[in-house]
Amino acid sequence: MSLDWTAVMTTALVTLLVVFVLVGTVPVWATALQYAVLPFHAVINHYGKAGYACPRVAVIVPAWNEALVLGAAIDRLLQLDYPPDRLRIYVVDDASTDATPEVVRALALAHPGRVVHLRRDRGGEGKAHTLNHGISIVLAEPWAEAILIMDADVIFAADSLRKMTRHFADPKVGAVTAYIAEGSADRNAITRFIGIEYVMAQLGSRRAQNVLGAIACLAGGAQLHTRANLEAIGGRIPTGTLAEDTMATFESQLRGRRMVFEPHALVLAEEPRTIRALWKQRLRWARGNVQVTKHYRQLWFRPSRTHRLGGIAFGLIWFSVLLLPVMMVLAAVGLVGLMWLHSSLAAFVFSLMWIAAAVVYVYSMLVAVQLDPRTGLRSWREAILFPGIGSLILMAVAISPPLVELVWAQLGVVVEGSTELALLVAMYVWGPVAMLGAWLARVVEPVPVLGWLLSRVLLYVVGYGSLLCAITVDAYVQEWRRADMTWSKTEKVGRVLG
Repeated sequence: MSLDWTAVMTTALVTLLVVFVLVGTVPVWATALQYAVLPFHAVINHYGKAGYACPRVAVIVPAWNEALVLGAAIDRLLQLDYPPDRLRIYVVDDASTDATPEVVRALALAHPGRVVHLRRDRGGEGKAHTLNHGISIVLAEPWAEAILIMDADVIFAADSLRKMTRHFADPKVGAVTAYIAEGSADRNAITRFIGIEYVMAQLGSRRAQNVLGAIACLAGGAQLHTRANLEAIGGRIPTGTLAEDTMATFESQLRGRRMVFEPHALVLAEEPRTIRALWKQRLRWARGNVQVTKHYRQLWFRPSRTHRLGGIAFGLIWFSVLLLPVMMVLAAVGLVGLMWLHSSLAAFVFSLMWIAAAVVYVYSMLVAVQLDPRTGLRSWREAILFPGIGSLILMAVAISPPLVELVWAQLGVVVEGSTELALLVAMYVWGPVAMLGAWLARVVEPVPVLGWLLSRVLLYVVGYGSLLCAITVDAYVQEWRRADMTWSKTEKVGRVLG
């Protein structure tokens, strides 16, 4: 009896296409994992080992043309609920060409010994090099017991440093990071989306990472290291990538030291207000993550007794973000291929994929907004529309096809033949199309008159997540081209709430 090779090949191809779609659902399951683990933070946390700790803290502020924001940031540091004689501020001026030197000198004169101006005559080497200039000077003296690395524009809540240092009562802790919240006084659609993103990525995901025992990144705007931890990683922040904060986080954990996310230490930051500014900022972050992934290629999915960075759960979370655009394209290819070969199976896996996405989205967003009710209240539209209107429609189609058919009937639209086929293809390839829509939103934003409005409409249709995916694709391209790596800072003008 001879084999029907056509049937065998068709079955194999169908199986492969189903696998493509299932791979496309990995980010959904990674999010589900994090938000399923998150409630355990109530009992699996570091507070049992925290206690009174008040080390001498040297604050290092890298600054390049930060005159508009630096004064307010340092003023708030000087007002922290922390012993004044145990806190010193070192501003590393990276050859600024604006009034930054004058601002710092005035503060140093007003607060002698507490504010120190470190001027670099040769700048432009990047943030990590600027930080290392300050770290080398601080570590050359025995005074500092801990080093707080921050951005020049962030505003620390009065009790934030005390809440961070309490974790140093445990000698196994090497560093603590805070909750960076979007804090602009005059918010717009972009900053409100960022606010929701930070709630989910920090208050949600980093709590889960506390439980899992591996932290992906100490926030660059608020990372507090023990002196011993910095000395263990060579007395400097790793250079060579655009993700110096992530590199420092990984290197610390690889040496067996624990990283802690402190959700109650609040730090407000001014975030980008336009798609183009956000793209510029996140392109640097995304490209840095690509570089980190390559640098630690021997680490992934290799469990270790020293650290948990090589664990299956952490790897799943990391790559579900890094490879999300690839997974979206694979899912689209899988669905279109199945439609061509086996339409009923295509409809089934499509419904399965989007029903899962809907359940996880609703659950994770409801949990997230309760973690920071203020942000949830002022950004409720962005919380609802975070996946985009297009994705919400697909969720509705997957959950209740008859309801959608009823809507078409009420509108008097006949969906059959070529129209039905076109709609199916559009639904199946929505992921890649949404990324293109996000790219288009960036392109049209600066166009006079209607550009701003059209870009915002596109953003709400395709979703904020699609915008981040499009930026990640750009990061792939920039890294492949080996584009220049410079300190491309986001313009800040001092909009953070006081």
